[in-house]
Amino acid sequence: MNITKLLNKVYFAPRLKEIELYTEHAGELQAGVLKRLVRMAANTEWGKKYDYASIRTYEDFKKRLPIQTYEEIKPYVARLRAGEQNLLWPSEICWFAKSSGTTNDKSKFIPVSAESLRYCHYQGGSDCVALYLRENPQSRFFSGKGLILGGSRAQNPFGKAYCGDLSAILIQNINPLINLIRVPSKKIALMSEWDTKLEAIAESTIDRDITNLSGVPSWFLVLIKHILKKTGRQNLTEVWPNLEVFFHGGISFAPYREQYRELISNPDMHYVETYNASEGFFAVQNDLSVAGMLLLIDLGIFYEFIPLGKSNEHAVPLWEVEAGRNYEMVITSNGGLWRYRMGDTVKILSTNPLKISISGRTKHYINAFGEELMVDNAEQAIARTCAQTGASVLNYTAAPVYMTDHSKGRHQWLIEFGELPVPVEIFAEKLDTNLQNLNSDYEAKRFKSIALECLEIIPAKTGIFDAWLRDHNKLGGQHKIPRLYNRRDIIEEILRYNR
Repeated sequence: MNITKLLNKVYFAPRLKEIELYTEHAGELQAGVLKRLVRMAANTEWGKKYDYASIRTYEDFKKRLPIQTYEEIKPYVARLRAGEQNLLWPSEICWFAKSSGTTNDKSKFIPVSAESLRYCHYQGGSDCVALYLRENPQSRFFSGKGLILGGSRAQNPFGKAYCGDLSAILIQNINPLINLIRVPSKKIALMSEWDTKLEAIAESTIDRDITNLSGVPSWFLVLIKHILKKTGRQNLTEVWPNLEVFFHGGISFAPYREQYRELISNPDMHYVETYNASEGFFAVQNDLSVAGMLLLIDLGIFYEFIPLGKSNEHAVPLWEVEAGRNYEMVITSNGGLWRYRMGDTVKILSTNPLKISISGRTKHYINAFGEELMVDNAEQAIARTCAQTGASVLNYTAAPVYMTDHSKGRHQWLIEFGELPVPVEIFAEKLDTNLQNLNSDYEAKRFKSIALECLEIIPAKTGIFDAWLRDHNKLGGQHKIPRLYNRRDIIEEILRYNR
């Protein structure tokens, strides 16, 4: 008996009927989400400040509330962490997802409510499975275990407030029944020391029947290589023959795709992109044959979008976005975030239903010479260059080198290669060409090298990116290297490790 088919019919298929409403009723669904959020928070300190009781429409909401950054809500977060309640959201807030910092702080602490856990993060994970089973009806997903690679245990240095990686918070609050179908044990999953945890995960899962993986591609690659070395196998399919799907997120999968294909030989292996951030579960790939993710619009998140390069006043709701354009995403959530700028940029691929791709971060790009190089350009160019040269890239970061009296400007890339079968100069030339093919602004600045010289690549010593993350207490879990940066402070810091 295929238990997956039974569970799909009873539990997941009914949800698909609700998701089908996204196509024709997106505006109605989003308006309903906003109405519920405003109504629930009307008696909070924030709700009273902005007179939520009198808000009737999106236009009222937009006029009443300014768009917020973390700096503007930080005083409320500090009070919540100290134990005050009913500030941003009516239910008790005692969990805070620790995220990458702002200009003034090392870390942000994103409030996580019971509603955001249940109706957003966990429901988003369930929707991933529902949509995957629709795409793969012969799946035996539940015949084995799911291996989830997450962060370390959330700590409580401030009394009742627990702070940690979102993945750790999810594992610590998960329904005990889910532990019957996932590995490793909670004790191992929440270990803080990455190297010890790596060995413990490998030791406890090698002999299990693993059918699905969930996590960040770069960290899973480290685990897979460790398992293959430990078992003496050449391919992960030899270790877990029933492995069928990898739900990945956090960073682009493009630079890692070929490496995964080499390490997992199963021709029926599937890769599903997800968009699950500290602030909420936003989107999942719903068609495995094409790129792009379906925005999940009924999980307690109201979405607004600022056209890239425009001011806050140009923010529009979901029903006014245009396909083909890049936007900064703004969210209002059931965790108490109100018109909150996340810093993520997305490209709208289609509007009916609304599908997106992550194009980068508002702070993670290079525009030193008017080239407007976004992370998605970089990821695609690296993937194409690897395919052309047979190389593989494990990690990288890039920053501009500015013009001097003696030289023109250029981009400098620090790349840790898994394999590099061609001279680094050849890889650099092909990467530069691919960037020009993908980005017309970069191509224009590179024309005859008048404004911008060919990019420079510095091969990184093995493990320096991990060393940098370790020294910043970011090794493992959902942490990642900033890919593109307009300033040179991060690349200079990592270059010191390379020397």
